[in-house]
Amino acid sequence: MRKLRALVFDAYGTLFDVHSVARLCDELWPGRGAALSQLWRTKQIEYTWLCSLMRRYRDFSQVTEDALGYACAALGLPLDDARRARLLSAYRELALFPDARDALAALKASKIRLAILSNGSPAMLRPLVEHAGLGGLIGTVLSVHSRKTYKPAPTVYRLAIEKLGVPRNAIGFVSSNGWDACGAKSFGFHTFWINRAGAPVDALGAAPDHVIRRLDELPGLIRVPVS
Repeated sequence: MRKLRALVFDAYGTLFDVHSVARLCDELWPGRGAALSQLWRTKQIEYTWLCSLMRRYRDFSQVTEDALGYACAALGLPLDDARRARLLSAYRELALFPDARDALAALKASKIRLAILSNGSPAMLRPLVEHAGLGGLIGTVLSVHSRKTYKPAPTVYRLAIEKLGVPRNAIGFVSSNGWDACGAKSFGFHTFWINRAGAPVDALGAAPDHVIRRLDELPGLIRVPVS
C-alpha cells in the first residue's frame, strides 16, 4: 500500500453515525426511535438505488425526506411539519463516530490526502463537516450531485480521480457500507470495509481488500507514500 496517495471516505455510516438521530426519534415517539432510525436509513439507501436505476435523480435531501415519510407511515407514526423539520435538521448534525477524529488525524500526519465522496448533496455535507470540525483534516469534500446519480455508479467514483488528480490505483476507498466498498473495488480502488457489525462479505465478485471493525485500525494499515 505504499503506492496509495489518497484516502477517500464515505460519509454517512462511515465517519458519521446515521443512527445518532435515534435519540431524537425516541424523544418524538417514545419506544420507537431505534425502529424508525433503522427503517429510515434502509429506505434512504433503497431510494438512491431506485433513482439511479430509473435515471430519475432526486437530491439527497429530498431522498432523505421521502424516506422519513415512508418510514413514519410504515410504522404508523404521525409526522407533522414540526417533527419533520427537527429530524431533517438533525441529519445535518449527525454525531461523528468516536474513533474517527483520531484516525483522520493520524492519517493526515502520514501525508496521505484525505477526502470525502458522499451521496449527500453539498447543502447537506457542508454543515455536517463544519459541525464536526473536520475542515482541518479533510481537504476535499465531493458529492454525487454533480453526476446526478448515486453510488455505486462508476461515474461517481471517477469523481475522486478527476478532482484529486490522483491515479485510480493510488486511491484507497473507505466505507462502512458493504455495497459501497464492493462498488469502489469493482471500479478499481483499493478498498477498506469498516465492518462494525461483523456482517458477512457481500462481494459480488468484488470483495474489499481489507475488512476491519473500526476506523482507528486504518492508520496501522497505511504506510507513508514514497515521494
